[in-house]
Amino acid sequence: MTATAARQIDVIDARPAFTQADADALNTRFEGIDTLSMLRALFSEKLLGKVAVVSSFGTESAVLLHLVAQADTSVPVIFVDTLKMFPETLDYRETLMRAFGFTDSRVVTPLEDVLAAKDSNGLRWSFDPDGCCDIRKVEPLARAKSGLDTWISGRKAFQSVTRQNIPRFEIEDGRLKLNPLGDWTKNDLEAYFAEHDLPRHPLEAQGYLSIGCEPCTSKVLPGEDPRAGRWRGWDKVECGIHTASTPIADPDDPANMPVF
Repeated sequence: MTATAARQIDVIDARPAFTQADADALNTRFEGIDTLSMLRALFSEKLLGKVAVVSSFGTESAVLLHLVAQADTSVPVIFVDTLKMFPETLDYRETLMRAFGFTDSRVVTPLEDVLAAKDSNGLRWSFDPDGCCDIRKVEPLARAKSGLDTWISGRKAFQSVTRQNIPRFEIEDGRLKLNPLGDWTKNDLEAYFAEHDLPRHPLEAQGYLSIGCEPCTSKVLPGEDPRAGRWRGWDKVECGIHTASTPIADPDDPANMPVF
């Protein structure tokens, strides 16, 4: 693949590490192959280059992490700590990393000088959630992914209308993005949790079905979309890390400030 070729030639190569043709070929090759077999093949054949799994350690994260660990426990696991997380999420991360035996745990946080300049009182979430996500989640993850050829995401099509028709392999800014659970249903996840007796997020039993930062996460009511508890009351359904090829807007630019 182009990623392998680029690493074998000791010259500056400005081409993307992966192309859409690479993603199409991988989607074709692994169509109908179960998730664990696919992951084992990808890791053993070193098809992904420098790769890491990005996890929010939310209510469904244990499934993907357990699958990746069965395939290769040396795959790095990246966690973006926005410094606004539930304490229960931080504890859950420790539980899963220890239980599954991962050997490369990485945590990335917002830049201190950026927080001082743009969110000194820690309340940006209350009037500008997009800007808060940009400085606390999108930018830190962009730094964490800067040296990767591929990142593994836990997105699933059923989670919301914004996540439908997710392919297993896609291209994002010249980097391969792998969605191993894109076609899994909620029933598939629940069956996997039960079969492998995986630990549950401690807040799930209280009605938190999709968990992000503490100030912007609320309980989901019966019949609501699983992500209805995220940014409740705002016209916002994504933090921004899955928004393809859009530069991070400066939340302090007057053009990007909220209008009341």
